Amino acid sequence: MGNNNIRMNDNIKALDLTFYDAENKPFRIHGVYRYGEKLIRLPKEVAEKCNPGVVFHHDNSAGGRVRFITDSIHIAISADMEVKEDSPHFSVMAMCGFDMYEKKEKGEHIFVSSFVPPRDVKDGYSSVISFEEKRLREITINMPSYNDVYKLYIGLEKDAVLKEAPDYKYKTPIVYYGSSITQGSSASRPGMSYENIITRRLDTEYINLGFSGSAKAEEAISEYIRNLDMSIFVYDYDHNAPTIEHLENTHERMFKEFRSKNPTTPVIMMTRPNFVQTEDMKKRVEIVLKTYNNALNSGDKNVYFINGKDLMKYCGNEGTAENTHPNDLGFYSMGKVLGDLIEEILNK
Repeated sequence: MGNNNIRMNDNIKALDLTFYDAENKPFRIHGVYRYGEKLIRLPKEVAEKCNPGVVFHHDNSAGGRVRFITDSIHIAISADMEVKEDSPHFSVMAMCGFDMYEKKEKGEHIFVSSFVPPRDVKDGYSSVISFEEKRLREITINMPSYNDVYKLYIGLEKDAVLKEAPDYKYKTPIVYYGSSITQGSSASRPGMSYENIITRRLDTEYINLGFSGSAKAEEAISEYIRNLDMSIFVYDYDHNAPTIEHLENTHERMFKEFRSKNPTTPVIMMTRPNFVQTEDMKKRVEIVLKTYNNALNSGDKNVYFINGKDLMKYCGNEGTAENTHPNDLGFYSMGKVLGDLIEEILNK
């Protein structure tokens, strides 16, 4: 409140809202944390030991969420950002936008609307979403899957109730490691990533370690992941393994390194979500399947495998933007197939 960095368009100024720093209680931030001037999801010192793409993407806000309870009719955001990339198969809303969900009494999360950025957004923007009636609501605001957030402020009516949202049912996070698909490309907005679909369905905390074009299972990222506290580890980086040989040399190694520190944590191995698979893709499936079978044969009872073709079970090839990255239909299918398995694991 009163910070010079808060940007407001004329429509928001007319509402005379009070703005709060989203990093302060009673707001709860998930999936990202403060590191210097930005909210990030991977320590910079880890990123710098990996390839340049991880450095470029480590401070994107993929998986970032803000949760709170309020009765404010108007909910606004003011975001200070660094918009440093775009994509031909990705909208401005998907790259830079925030979206909002309301949790209903029966536990389902309903999409309310998006905080739509201007087409020429460069260093942040403001936006507001309004309801028709004043009542308490549990709110989740999802941060952009790409680009960097410096600061986020939430604007509410001056007399609004503001309370802390409850814990997730499953407080120990699921950790997802993988490619641009894991990061959220090409969902139409951040809430449509498969991880966000799953977390709304199952009420699970999670961390998004998807790095567009850059998930290559380096030792630094492998070490970082195996030292995280998690309920389930999901990894599917074969899209970014530059060659079949690279995948063969790293996939089982990364799994064994993870197992050395986490002997019983459930691990889900997936391959790229392509309904139509080339011969190269089929060879990659065989490599991941080999890691899985070797683990089973060694007596490991906490490993699971999903063929990427099966991830697209509910959409076929219509579920991609350009035969590679899932669209919303593809992410729905991924969320359903993977979510069913995660639900089964969590209920054991």
